[in-house]
Amino acid sequence: MPLKVYLAGPEVFLPNAREILDLKAERARAAGFEPLSPGDLAIPPAETKFGMGLAISQVNEGMMRAADAVIANLTPFRGVAADVGTAFEVGFMCAQGKLVYAYTNIARSHYDRCSAYYGGEIRETTDGRHRGPDGISIENFDMADNLMLDGGIAARGGALVVGNAAADALYTDLAAFEECLRLLAEQQGTTA
Repeated sequence: MPLKVYLAGPEVFLPNAREILDLKAERARAAGFEPLSPGDLAIPPAETKFGMGLAISQVNEGMMRAADAVIANLTPFRGVAADVGTAFEVGFMCAQGKLVYAYTNIARSHYDRCSAYYGGEIRETTDGRHRGPDGISIENFDMADNLMLDGGIAARGGALVVGNAAADALYTDLAAFEECLRLLAEQQGTTA
């Protein structure tokens, strides 16, 4: 029976979401996995927008419970860090003790992206922390994203693959995703 892999990421928001989600699912199947992808299941009708949001959340949590592993796209989305929904999904899967793999299509570290956010105006304070002009400290651990994401993945024996996609292909370049598939297959003793 193939490993069930939940495909997490902000692709659901793209104008060509269905195309990208289908392509990722196709590549997961080719690697010997059963993909579970947001957007694949019908969402029960709801009377309000809030109710619709809850229904989507419940469907996605059900898919994650059914999955054996996750491959999450942590490419920064609408800011300097990963999509918050995807970060939740990584944490959800970590909490369930499932296999966690992830990738980002931006090679710059979380610290470098935060520094750019502050226009490079970072200073080291007497307590050894790096802080922006607003006094808020910035993580400086040579990690791809927030230490809880990198740490949670590493603690479970997974991998966070760092790619370097072109600016116009941040959410469509699948090279780092395919490397996650290869690493997961290798960890499972199969070939991708």
